[in-house]
Amino acid sequence: MSKIPPQLTLNLNYLSQQVPKSKIDYCEVFLRDRIVFAHARNSHSADKLHKINSITKSVLSLLIGIAIERGEIPSIDTSIADYFPKARGTPKEKVTIENLLTMTPGWDWPEMGDWGGLPNPMITSPNWVDFILSRPMLHSPGTRMYYDSGSSHLLSAILQKATGMTSAEYAETFLFKPLGIEQYRWYSDAKGIIIGGFGLELRAPDLMKIGQLSLGNGRWHSEQVVPELWIVESTKPRFHTYDHIGSYGYHWWSMSDENREPLTPVVYFAMGYGGQYIFVVPEHEIIVTFASTLYKQTFLPYRLFKQVLGIYTN
Repeated sequence: MSKIPPQLTLNLNYLSQQVPKSKIDYCEVFLRDRIVFAHARNSHSADKLHKINSITKSVLSLLIGIAIERGEIPSIDTSIADYFPKARGTPKEKVTIENLLTMTPGWDWPEMGDWGGLPNPMITSPNWVDFILSRPMLHSPGTRMYYDSGSSHLLSAILQKATGMTSAEYAETFLFKPLGIEQYRWYSDAKGIIIGGFGLELRAPDLMKIGQLSLGNGRWHSEQVVPELWIVESTKPRFHTYDHIGSYGYHWWSMSDENREPLTPVVYFAMGYGGQYIFVVPEHEIIVTFASTLYKQTFLPYRLFKQVLGIYTN
């Protein structure tokens, strides 16, 4: 089993050499109680809003955890048919909120296959929710994970139905304000549903706040913003599908070794297309964040992170 060296030494010199070469817009490293490394590509990199793409999914997971704790969503076992009547009396009635969180609803969704990594057929459809719910079922729910931004969008639609607020309004009230995140942009589809899979833009330093919240098991200073158990459960590896990425939990990734086993110590992360990352190493109290526009090298920060920590896996 691959491991992080027990006497961990962060190779910050390597990071300081490589990050400026790679055109990464912003990078920060947090160790125990302070920022030990920060790089901004230019004077605007820290303050501008960055497309964080699929890190949006991990933020949405935090919101689902808050909504369950507040009683607005009954549980992860709730059927999507409770929110989408079209699913009643069909095989999709067996799909639960947990299946959406783990991307295991069972319907045909070749986002990482024929669609080339982007859900363009959904994006170009006039009604995203109807498009998702029209997909044919291929497997029993909860059996196979395929990367699925449609599942994320349904979670956002469910959050809006359950709370009577847009997902952006809910995030501002119960997540962003407690964390002091004041600037953001979160796009919606044509029907007014906030895009659950990739629609959020944040300032790069605010990625570190989300990482610190997660490292603190949902606690921010004296306030429990996200339930502690939700952080534990959502970052736990549940399905392994993509060897080059890792295993999947509730809209968070977990790094795996060459045997598809969880890395020791645990490393979990949020990842967005184009090189957006929040890496968390709880045992060593480390957080590393990247904001990039590396659309042809989306995994470059992933490889840099492994080099900095001395992680060597296939």
